[in-house]
Amino acid sequence: MQPMSWNARGAVALLALIVFVPAAVAQSQQPYSGLEVRPIKALSEQQIADLCAGRGMGLALAAELNGYPGPMHVLEFADSLHLSDQQRAKMQELFAAMKAEAIPLGERLIAQEADLDKEFANRTITPASLAASTAAIGTTHAALRQAHLKYHLSTVEVLTLAQVQRYAELRGYKTGIEHPHGRHQ
Repeated sequence: MQPMSWNARGAVALLALIVFVPAAVAQSQQPYSGLEVRPIKALSEQQIADLCAGRGMGLALAAELNGYPGPMHVLEFADSLHLSDQQRAKMQELFAAMKAEAIPLGERLIAQEADLDKEFANRTITPASLAASTAAIGTTHAALRQAHLKYHLSTVEVLTLAQVQRYAELRGYKTGIEHPHGRHQ
């Protein structure tokens, strides 16, 4: 058998492009393909797990990226931040309180999204029920975001300027973050 000539290799490559590129483009043009099988269409399995566990899901980025650390990540870096026993205990208290508040809100949000999904699936949605459902979802989402953000406010009050700056370094933030209006110890 003779090796394939350049022209033959080029023809094979061109054929591959003709066959596979349209399929890839079609897939990229269908961003929701596969999502129709999710139990709650608006929430991924990961989002549901995060809501049930009280994880932040980026809801506190306004605080986090502006120099207001959250209790969970402060606890992750407790040794590197040289937290005192009192600071560590306070972070554990804040983290427990945040989870106790966020988990029921997350579960409520899941239930509300499931109800909205069910109304669409059953074709029972009306303009009035849509307005009521989305308003309730919005209220719960706002309460959940507030719950996460407020614990960032409380956390910064416990840390020193040096700890806040070190935290930013440990998290890999590029800009220097100043200690926001918290206590300077």
